Amino acid sequence: MNKKFAIFDMDGTLVDSGTVWGQTSAGYFAGLGVTIPASLIEETAHLSMMETAARFVQCSGLPLTPEEVAEEINRRMELHYRTDIPLKPGAAPFLRRLQAAGVRMCVASSTAQPLIEACIQRLGVGDCFEFLLSSEAVGAGKDRPDIYLEAARRLGGGPEDTIVFEDLLFAVQTARSAGFQTAAIYDEASAGDEAALRETADFYVTRWDDPALAQWLGV
Repeated sequence: MNKKFAIFDMDGTLVDSGTVWGQTSAGYFAGLGVTIPASLIEETAHLSMMETAARFVQCSGLPLTPEEVAEEINRRMELHYRTDIPLKPGAAPFLRRLQAAGVRMCVASSTAQPLIEACIQRLGVGDCFEFLLSSEAVGAGKDRPDIYLEAARRLGGGPEDTIVFEDLLFAVQTARSAGFQTAAIYDEASAGDEAALRETADFYVTRWDDPALAQWLGV
């Protein structure tokens, strides 16, 4: 492989959870008598959970704190991560292939740290990664490159020898602007941006088991 290090997003990239977050957040507020617009859920995709919760509170007008909202949505999502959110088809064999090639890997996600850990360990691929990193640990969402730069630093590299795997357009744009090579994976939640993702990312695939991806990477 032409890169020594690889950074993987989790939701919508490694695991099939892209629509679950929106449904869970909307369901929580619906139970409180408030409708959260789908457009707001899309707009907050790049933010950390706490930043997203603050936007939801502002929209709802309810006497809640961002901390209360984040705690409740995370609690509901934790059940999914511990029980039913699956890896995307072909993800595990692809990770094992990179692992066998000596690529050092990590997960860098906007999801809270305990939820990342619960999901990745349950799915049996935790040993593929050097570490799991939440954007909350770096104090910035993926509209800023902090999480990618910190992940690369911890892996022992930099943008020039690291590839970033993502599913969302803004995240690919952020990583590319910071000098990283990028590969985008199709997800239902970002299907509307497919044309832009194909144009922006260095490589685009609809499935992890697409032979063209391994060929492009040289593994």
